[in-house]
Amino acid sequence: MAVPSRKQEADEEPLARPGRCGVAWGGARTSVAEARCAVRAFLARHGLRPEDRPSQDAQLVVSELVTNAVRHAPGPADLVLELQPGAERLLIAVRDCSPSPPALREDDPARVGGHGLRLVRRLCSQVRTVPAPPGKRVVALLELRGDR
Repeated sequence: MAVPSRKQEADEEPLARPGRCGVAWGGARTSVAEARCAVRAFLARHGLRPEDRPSQDAQLVVSELVTNAVRHAPGPADLVLELQPGAERLLIAVRDCSPSPPALREDDPARVGGHGLRLVRRLCSQVRTVPAPPGKRVVALLELRGDR
């Protein structure tokens, strides 16, 4: 039996189990609320409380990416969530049916809307777009621990 070299904090143990979750929407309209519920439940199963900042950040990122998919690429879509090894990062991937990459709009504090991608880039350590014919996959990597 292995003996840990140091005492683990109570909140470290649940996050030590990496996992994966996927949600797909067919031709029906994608529910942004359903996507937020999926990430909240997924992270809760891995020891992150919904009211904690990492879970709140993940819900915001998922909400923004799925909203963009619904608004700019109506049709089939899917969401994949994956805890990276060590469970310190969450990979969030949203696939839609439009091949056009998301456009970062000019910063305009007076504009209502159009700030989602900027928020996602601010919260995540990486954001990239990958071709996924007939559309694309937007992949974001969110740090769950430490300073960002």
